[in-house]
Amino acid sequence: MKKSKFIPLQTKILGLISTLVLLIVILLASIFAYLQFVDEKDQVKQLVLQAAKTISLMPELREAIETNDIESHFRPIAEQVKDQVHAANIIIENRKEIVYSHTNPAQVGEKSLDDTNYHAFVFGGSYNFEVEREHGSVLIGKVPIIADNGEYTQVIGTVSIEYLEKDIYGEIYSRIKTIAIASLFVFVLGIIGSIFLTKSIRKDTLGLEPHEISSLYMERSAILLSIKEGIMAVDRNGGITLANHSAKTMLDLKEDELIGQSIHPIVPTIQLEDVLQTGRAIHNVENRIGEKTFIFNLTPVIDNERVVGVVCSFQDKTELKKLMHTLSEVREYSEGLRAQTHEYANKLYLLSGLLQLERYEDAFKFIQQESTDHQHRSQILFNQIHDPNVQAILLGKLGRASEKKINLEIEPDSVVDVLPAHIGVSDMITIIGNLIDNAFEAVVQQSEKNVIFSITGFGNDIIIEVTDSGQGVPDDVMESLFSLGYSSKGGNRGYGLFNVKRIVESLGGTIEVGNEKNGGAIFTVYLPKKFREK
Repeated sequence: MKKSKFIPLQTKILGLISTLVLLIVILLASIFAYLQFVDEKDQVKQLVLQAAKTISLMPELREAIETNDIESHFRPIAEQVKDQVHAANIIIENRKEIVYSHTNPAQVGEKSLDDTNYHAFVFGGSYNFEVEREHGSVLIGKVPIIADNGEYTQVIGTVSIEYLEKDIYGEIYSRIKTIAIASLFVFVLGIIGSIFLTKSIRKDTLGLEPHEISSLYMERSAILLSIKEGIMAVDRNGGITLANHSAKTMLDLKEDELIGQSIHPIVPTIQLEDVLQTGRAIHNVENRIGEKTFIFNLTPVIDNERVVGVVCSFQDKTELKKLMHTLSEVREYSEGLRAQTHEYANKLYLLSGLLQLERYEDAFKFIQQESTDHQHRSQILFNQIHDPNVQAILLGKLGRASEKKINLEIEPDSVVDVLPAHIGVSDMITIIGNLIDNAFEAVVQQSEKNVIFSITGFGNDIIIEVTDSGQGVPDDVMESLFSLGYSSKGGNRGYGLFNVKRIVESLGGTIEVGNEKNGGAIFTVYLPKKFREK
């Protein structure tokens, strides 16, 4: 597959500026040359006409014509004037159009073949005109020679001064040469400037070509659109410069309400200044926006060892809680199935042994006992407890209790409907799971390993109670029992009851702990059916 060929940005800019400067120089030089030519031509017209008038008014010329002695009287004067005005020729004719003076001696004394004298002889007018000769275009100024005899005036001849147009071009070419040198200097400066400009642009674009920038932009847009997390880029002043679709959706804001706006009114508690000042990232910070709680991660944007902005990525905590609920539910089901599988495998081994020993009566009694226990548990678990999440948790714990040889009994009076929506599955896993696991640990070393679980939903509260046959809770540790890190079973423990109390209080409930008269602890949790914000 052939790769697409792209012209580098430096070549594009250099070529464009060079072409532009060259065109401007050529255009300006052409305009200047044209204006110079027109102006020079007008000046030459005035010059030759004025010079011709000056010559026609000279008394020496009239005297020379009257005496018919141009060569000796006036020829030197004509040559001097011709040199002064840089004229190509000065022609003097009498009234009979006989040439008296000409650069070509062969024309002197001959009749003029010029048919442009009529206006001068008849009307005595002065005028300019152009004619084409063998050596090119000629600009002519013609003036009549007027003699005053006292009673009347008479045109006795004409003076014509000729000027070659190529001489005009010669003067203009010399000026254009100067302009060309200056234009070349400007062109070189333009090339040098374009080189520095392209280097500056490549520095600003990090050396990337336009097609690479375009490709990166499209890829960035696709990535931002595909990311389910909310992402916002913020400058040093706290202004939002970028926000993906997920950010706008989660914050319930429109495009014009995000880009260019300050992030502080939208997320008042964001720790933006800490990141800008220290340049260190901040992870997993909770910020409440309206009715939602988001978990933010702040990462600094560093350019030349200077923090120039911050990228904020965030997730709706509700979505994370749903994910945690799902994972916890799957884990509980998995643990319950594993424990039940192990326990029933052991029971099958026992039943198989009894049958092999032909102890059929004992096998029959064992089957009846298991069936009765199973029906009893199923009656309570499925007919009185209607919340599927609580059912799943208890099934898992029943299997585990059987595996540990612990008698986990569900109180026959336990009755509860489907739990309210604000009590999530992860909350129940933490509360019920930790209380029952704590009770298992309390009785595992006892001769009587009994744990009783009860849940009721009468009235305004859901009441959960777990009783064990252990040694109970000493009075001196009652107050520190729910503290973070406290445990009577060694280090790196003490998180279970702390998490239980934290979740119970977050749901607006309370937890109580006490000791039975015959020993053992009893934990009671009260959860309101209607959530009351504190």
